[in-house]
Amino acid sequence: MQENYGDKIKAYRLNMGLTQNQVASELKVTPGYISNVENGRTAMSLRLLIYYAKLMGISLDALVGKLEPDYKQNAINRELLEEISKMPLDAQDKLLKTLKLWNNN
Repeated sequence: MQENYGDKIKAYRLNMGLTQNQVASELKVTPGYISNVENGRTAMSLRLLIYYAKLMGISLDALVGKLEPDYKQNAINRELLEEISKMPLDAQDKLLKTLKLWNNN
């Protein structure tokens, strides 16, 4: 992962107004483990990344995509598909027509 992985994990936690102790409790790890992740001394396992993303209210794709630039394209595609699937069918049709117009220019 890129150098500021821990910083981004910390930023998510702070944006949610959570302490290291609260996150540690939710993930069933020690506060020291969370501190080590945030300070770049260790990386989260896939299992913990899944739980962390859920705790932060985002998809794993969105979390990994924001942490790892090489994965960003897949994360953006997934996030777009999730948002589009929530739209009514007529709005999806309008969006598709708009996208086709943009791609032709």
